[in-house]
Amino acid sequence: MQLGFVGLGKMGLNMVTRLVRGGHQVVAFDRSAEALGRAESVGCRRAASLDALVATLAAPRAVWVMVPSGAPTETTVDALGGLLSPGDVIIDGGNTNFHDDVRRADALGKKEILYVDAGTSGGIWGLAEGYCLMVGGDADVCRRLEPIFSSLAPKDGYLRVGGTGAGHYVKMIHNGIEYGLMQAYAEGFELMHASPYAIDLAKVASLWTRGSVVRSWLLELVARALAKDGSLASLEGYVEDSGEGRWTLVEGLERSVPLPVLTAALFTRFRSREDNPFAERLLAALRNQFGGHAVKPAEAPRGSTAR
Repeated sequence: MQLGFVGLGKMGLNMVTRLVRGGHQVVAFDRSAEALGRAESVGCRRAASLDALVATLAAPRAVWVMVPSGAPTETTVDALGGLLSPGDVIIDGGNTNFHDDVRRADALGKKEILYVDAGTSGGIWGLAEGYCLMVGGDADVCRRLEPIFSSLAPKDGYLRVGGTGAGHYVKMIHNGIEYGLMQAYAEGFELMHASPYAIDLAKVASLWTRGSVVRSWLLELVARALAKDGSLASLEGYVEDSGEGRWTLVEGLERSVPLPVLTAALFTRFRSREDNPFAERLLAALRNQFGGHAVKPAEAPRGSTAR
């Protein structure tokens, strides 16, 4: 098939590489000339702009959008909506909130432009392993795009999970589960790290990938990270979140579905970004007030002079 592809970051470049290897004709666009050069080197045809990309494709066109979620995706979809024709389809493969999918599909539908949301999992390993695809949209449109999905996914790694927004909804919950799994591994390995035994954490992680009931691909990545640096001394315990955990938690609240594991994992990430947080300072102050317990004075900020 012929496919337009917008966004050649770490995942995007690997995805177009896999598509070209699968025999597809890919016309790629990215704001970075360097990224376009890399795409061209793996067999893509480069486009200097979105206008040029659309002009190069034969109708009915299909354009995959793989840019950061939020404003970048919104502006890209809006721009394509002004360039494409009835019967063309936009596929959003980023981490979009499913509510935005429903809104965009409705707006594009008034122009008879089709919209498909493709939750994509696989990260930087997808080139070799394939991408797990959770797809939402009209069944006939998804069927038309199956050659694309089949090339990107490993065997049995693609599923249309429902109508518009369903793909990103399932991907959202997938990432919420991921938060909890990662937190469980982090806590267990921290306890082993603090134990009175000289436990080789990398070897334990590797051991658990062989027959253990807690084995997983995430655990293989734990083993890989610990093999490089057993104490992770080169890293700071600062953990970002990309939004899907928050969206999953909000959905749980709206559906009255308890999500205690995800909640704890998400809030732990929030806490990791704080330095001397207010809540802990208040706890120390309260213990001092009611029990006269000793408190530890705050250290002077760097670059200041204590008085």
